This record gives sequence, C-alpha cells and structure tokens, in this order.
Amino acid sequence: MDMHNARDTGAARVEDPWYDALASGWGEPDDTDGAARRARPPAAREVYTEVHGSAAFQEVRRRYRRFVFPAAAAFLLWYLAYVVAATTAPGLMARPVVGTLNVAMVAGLGQFATTFLLAWAYARHARLRRDRVALELRWVTQEMMRGRGR
Repeated sequence: MDMHNARDTGAARVEDPWYDALASGWGEPDDTDGAARRARPPAAREVYTEVHGSAAFQEVRRRYRRFVFPAAAAFLLWYLAYVVAATTAPGLMARPVVGTLNVAMVAGLGQFATTFLLAWAYARHARLRRDRVALELRWVTQEMMRGRGR
C-alpha cells in the first residue's frame, strides 16, 4: 500500500495561511499511474483575475465594506470626541461621577469597552455574513488552481 504524502513531494506548503489538509487533495487519486492527464492548471494570475471579478467575491467585499467603514468611522469619532473633550473641557472631564471616579475615567474605560465590543461585533459579522461565502470562494479557487473548476 503506497501512501501519498504531499509534504514529501513539496506539493503542500504548511506555512501557507490558506493551507488545509482537507482541501489540499489528500485522499484523492493522484493521477500518477499514467491515467488520463488533466489539462495544465491555469496560472495563479488568471485564477485571481477570474475570482476577483466574480459576483461572489464582490459580494464578500461589499459586505466587508458595509460593516468596516461605518464601524471605523464611528469608533474614530468616539475617540476624537474623547480627546477633544479632554483638551477643551477639562472642567467637564474632572467632574466626579462616583467618589473619585470622574467623567474622564469613565470615558477612558468606555474606550476600552467599545474596543472589545467592536472586535466582538466584527468577528460576529464575519462569521454570519462573510465566512461561508469566502470559504466557498476558497474551494472554487483551489479547484481552479488544480485545473478542475470553472
């Protein structure tokens, strides 16, 4: 029983962030027995151009932009409001809220809280709105690189 190991042939690069043992062709026939050969796979540039122009890829980009740009703008405005208030209204920022805790400290802690909230919201949005389509694109791209898809 001859086991085909992609690491021995150099066919798979483990340092590749898109590498996945299940998507790399392991467990599939390797066509080394002289059977009918597939056409030569297209160059990476051709595959990239085709995928980049696809409706699915454009949809992933559109969903990404619809979340990231407003979220980044809102967070930047919140941060700048904190900085401007700290420099232009020191009396307001020094106003006590509870004991020695003042408005500036509450707003500063709010900056940390919104950072974590934004990271959670981004991960949730990616999981629910983009990951499935992106994974399907990845499979299509892998098949195209092997010369099987289109």
